[in-house]
Amino acid sequence: MIEADNLTRIFRTYKKQPGFWGGVKGLFKREFEEIAAAKDVSFQIKEGEFVGFLGPNGAGKTTTLKMLSGLIYPTGGTARVAGFDPTKRENAYRRIFALVLGQKNQLWWDLPAIESFLLLRHIYGIAAEQWQETLDELVELLDVKHKLNVMVRELSLGERMKMELIAALLHRPKVLFLDEPTIGLDVVSQRTVRDFLREYNRRHRVTILLTSHYMADIQELCERVIVIHQGQKIYDGDLDRLETGSAGTRQKIVTFEPEDHSFDDGWSSAYGVTHRCESGKIEVRAPGKEIVKVSQEILTKGPVADITIEDIPLEDIIADLFAKN
Repeated sequence: MIEADNLTRIFRTYKKQPGFWGGVKGLFKREFEEIAAAKDVSFQIKEGEFVGFLGPNGAGKTTTLKMLSGLIYPTGGTARVAGFDPTKRENAYRRIFALVLGQKNQLWWDLPAIESFLLLRHIYGIAAEQWQETLDELVELLDVKHKLNVMVRELSLGERMKMELIAALLHRPKVLFLDEPTIGLDVVSQRTVRDFLREYNRRHRVTILLTSHYMADIQELCERVIVIHQGQKIYDGDLDRLETGSAGTRQKIVTFEPEDHSFDDGWSSAYGVTHRCESGKIEVRAPGKEIVKVSQEILTKGPVADITIEDIPLEDIIADLFAKN
């Protein structure tokens, strides 16, 4: 459904010298800097897949989504979405995809959301019966029927995002690009949006490419992730394989709090990496298969007030991946 082949986008920016005379000099001679927002990014996504698109700020995630949407032209490489070339911006293509930007609104601020939905019906030429059927389904899934006639500017952030999703899906797109749809939302609204996206993807087999800085979004919705850093792809595969690491063994954290001074002699585990926390607790990171040995090692060494075993957070795994690249 989505094919990106060596997508590259280079931005040329003017480097202004400081001060008044720097501005004057810039009138006659300018220095420019070229920045590769995306560099040789390639991937393929099948119909119905729900794929996470990860990377730090400035990595090129939004730039890639905009190239796939036809909003900006690639400097190099090609893309195909549902068989269409996004750079041609054909009407037929614009009817089969939707782009939701978490930090930008497409709804009219001073009108109720229902008015924007009616406008979109005419823009896309949707039959009244189909429009009403789709609207009823989306409103029910997101539980916002009682908010349809409220001015958009009077809605909460979570309610506005729900309305944005409805607006994006009214024409029943086959491909959905989501750029941080849960940014700034409270935990309840985040869960509602995640539940909605999961159910909608299950019902309609929409191909979804999701960027998010909330790892809970990725873990609950995506089985596959694509990671880019400094404009280049550094990982493309199953989320589970990313979490288990290159060695193929799931990593664990053992955190414990000593009861006495038995561990004050610079003790470190023989089976993992040991870190002493400011709170007085000691943390050991080790492969899952070694956790029993680490626990026995700790309990043999001395009395322990508390011990906790958990998976390494996905945020830490992603951060380590960035550090290595």
